[in-house]
Amino acid sequence: MTFATAGIHHVTAITSDPQRNLDFYAGVLGLRLVKRTVNFDDPTTYHFYFGDEAGSPGTVITFFVWPGAKRGRPGAGQVGVTSFAIPPRSLGYWIERLIRYHVPYEQPQTRFDDERVIALKDPDGLLLELVAHPAAETRAEWSGGEVAAEHSIRGIHSVTLWEDGHELTSRLLVDSLGFELTREQGSIYRFVAAGRGPASIVDLRLVPGLWSGIMGAGAVHHVAFRASSESEHVAIRGSLAGIGSNITPQMDRQYFRSAYFREPGGVLFEIATDGPGFTLDEPLETLGIELMLPPWLEDRRFEIEALLPDVRLPLKLPGPAG
Repeated sequence: MTFATAGIHHVTAITSDPQRNLDFYAGVLGLRLVKRTVNFDDPTTYHFYFGDEAGSPGTVITFFVWPGAKRGRPGAGQVGVTSFAIPPRSLGYWIERLIRYHVPYEQPQTRFDDERVIALKDPDGLLLELVAHPAAETRAEWSGGEVAAEHSIRGIHSVTLWEDGHELTSRLLVDSLGFELTREQGSIYRFVAAGRGPASIVDLRLVPGLWSGIMGAGAVHHVAFRASSESEHVAIRGSLAGIGSNITPQMDRQYFRSAYFREPGGVLFEIATDGPGFTLDEPLETLGIELMLPPWLEDRRFEIEALLPDVRLPLKLPGPAG
């Protein structure tokens, strides 16, 4: 089949401290905690999902919570940077907010002529960007968070892959996932998904000779790309298996279906369905408040809750609101 993903579904990274992670992403960055669940492969640990009001595909960053995990090392074969979209008028607001909460950042830089970029790190050292771009104005704002609605983060803007070379990864992005190479600037190749909607950008940055990345706290575990339906998911999984991608069987992640494979440069890719979504097991109004478990773990709830560290919700940050 000819497959063309609509773009990024979510990014999953690793954190070493659940409360600190909640305070930063739901507090400082003002994202909504849309799901508090467990890692289905290790249900003694949390899995947090942050995004827009509903956790729409293209807005979500998730975290495997591994308390005390050693710090990872950014390097080749990883998603080096995860970038969020903000409106251009919000650039000054975000600089002031980062200063207020003592978040180290770099002064805004211009990229590809139409982006103003603030580089920063989360408390685990995960490399992030806030990208001011006019397209962010068309994406829904969220009024229920710590950040003033008009300045709120508008989902994922892009991810940047760090790679030794680009030919094989470029071919996969274009021929198998339906991306188009649209720009080159220095060592960066920009690919845009079909439809060119939200969260449709993958930048591939050449870093020849750079050390390999090491997985750990502050590193991205994988990036997921969207499949519109389960039938499309089955078809693209079969197509990728047919070209030798060594893709996993389809897995039930409760809120979407997944399959994983490593692209030629070493980054772990996932194909994830858009549905059924995060309101499958709790109402939109109360997303993220309670610990949600999939049906196959419900009979272990008492044991699991006893093993998980306490976290406080809602968050209360020091300093003035907004």
